[in-house]
Amino acid sequence: MPLSEEEQRLLEQMEEALAAEDPQFVSALRGASSRRHHKRIVVLAGLGFLAGVALLMTGAVLTLTFVAVGGFVVMLGCAYTALSHARRLGEPDLPANVHSLKPKQRSASPERSSGFMNRMEDRWRRRRDDY
Repeated sequence: MPLSEEEQRLLEQMEEALAAEDPQFVSALRGASSRRHHKRIVVLAGLGFLAGVALLMTGAVLTLTFVAVGGFVVMLGCAYTALSHARRLGEPDLPANVHSLKPKQRSASPERSSGFMNRMEDRWRRRRDDY
C-alpha cells in the first residue's frame, strides 16, 4: 500500500531531521557504497603491488630467490585484485546482493572466429594435399 502525499512529506521531514541531528548514525544505516568499497580495495591492492615490487627488488639485490619469487606473487595477486575491482567502479551503485543484468561483451564475434578456423582448416588441407 503506497503512502499518501502527507505521509511521504512527513517521512522526508523526519529523515532530514535525523540526518541533521545525527549524521554518523545515518551514514551507518546507509552503509558504505559498493563504489567506495571497490575504490578502497583498488587503492589497497595498489599499495600491495608496490610492496611486492619492493620485495622483488630486495630479493634480487640480496640474491634471495624465494623473497624475489614471493614479491612477484604478491605483485601478481595485487594486480589481479586491483584490475578486477577497477572494472566494477564503472558499474551503477548496487547493493552487494544485487548483480547487474548487463550482458557480458565478447572480444571476438563468432563469425570472425569461425572464419579464422575455416582459413586454418583450408591451409591444413592444402598442406596435406601438397605432400
